[in-house]
Amino acid sequence: MQLVPASDDELARVGSVIEDWAAGQRETASFVLAVDHDPELRRWYVRLRGDDKQHITVWLTVRQRTLHYETYFMPAPEEQIEACFEYLLRVNARLGGMRFAIGAEDAVYLVGEQAVSAIDTAELDRIIGSSYAWSEECFRQAMAIGFASRFSASRDPSPVPGFKHESS
Repeated sequence: MQLVPASDDELARVGSVIEDWAAGQRETASFVLAVDHDPELRRWYVRLRGDDKQHITVWLTVRQRTLHYETYFMPAPEEQIEACFEYLLRVNARLGGMRFAIGAEDAVYLVGEQAVSAIDTAELDRIIGSSYAWSEECFRQAMAIGFASRFSASRDPSPVPGFKHESS
């Protein structure tokens, strides 16, 4: 399926949807710490308060055809690298509309994109909510595997079916 480039009006509409959504969240959602905007990049930074992961920042970038979203998930694993990536790849199968990816300096990101024409407040809620939920659900387990000697998994993380974590 090939996406048609959005018109300037459509790109402006998406920007307005994001701005309106952000204004509403700042007033009502205590877990939204800040929403900043870089108009030159057509990018918004949504900073959330996390539990297992102290802060979660979701980048929303309006591109010509899609809204690209990404969240820095964790630094490059230092230990049990294959096991850490195996865990994340197995989780990918459950992440409707998102996926774990390796980015700059081999850090791990949670990324996705949606057609510009599909963006409305409900879709923004889904994007931000999913970014938050998957970061919170997977962070402790991924860190416990990738930084086993330095990271304490003080609670039993939810397992991924088919994945058996073996401590080093």
